[in-house]
Amino acid sequence: MLAGSRVVYRLGRARRRSIGFVVGADGLTVRAPAWVSLGAIEDALQEKSGWVVRKLAEMQARARQQQAARIDWRDGAELPWLGGALRLRLRDAPGAALLAGGELHLGLGAAPTPDALRRAVHAWWLRQARAHFGARLAHFALLLGVRWQRLQLSNAATRWGSASASGTIRLNWHLMHYREAVIDYVVAHELAHLREMNHSPRFWRIVEGVVPEHLALRRELREQVVPLWQ
Repeated sequence: MLAGSRVVYRLGRARRRSIGFVVGADGLTVRAPAWVSLGAIEDALQEKSGWVVRKLAEMQARARQQQAARIDWRDGAELPWLGGALRLRLRDAPGAALLAGGELHLGLGAAPTPDALRRAVHAWWLRQARAHFGARLAHFALLLGVRWQRLQLSNAATRWGSASASGTIRLNWHLMHYREAVIDYVVAHELAHLREMNHSPRFWRIVEGVVPEHLALRRELREQVVPLWQ
């Protein structure tokens, strides 16, 4: 029992010096050195009980928000797009997807299945993401004096982006749900890693040099709920 609540957790033994706690979408994970007893782990959990219960409640609330924001794949459905709303419109005549006035027109026939509609939107979405990210990478690479080599789109559950020493930048295509300033923060963040492959004070000064409001944008990125596509 933690703070009056029954909490189930997953225990993993790891080569580390102390007990660690991670609260994620799948619950609580505890990682502890092999030499630490179960009793010591339970004592540590009791000490952190308030934090654990609070974080679990936050994750559960976020999961409910995501479920409420699940996309209903049909004509007229709306989904967040660059900080605004994108409405899906179906047309009978086949043809290329067309974005006009906040509406995405798709020529998929009279009654496509929800899965066919989702796949069509996803294919269009990835093309838009690659074009938008590429343009912003070029912009911030010039400001930061770095050179990136390759852009990869990701669908990672817990990471918005990453950068490798070889110059490969990975960006999550779900970022296209956010307004452009938030995307710019993530792009600049990853490019800054080509100068500092860490999160040291020097790294954050580099980010601040091109995105002065990065702290507020980082908070916005954490707080906004991304809709479920499946």
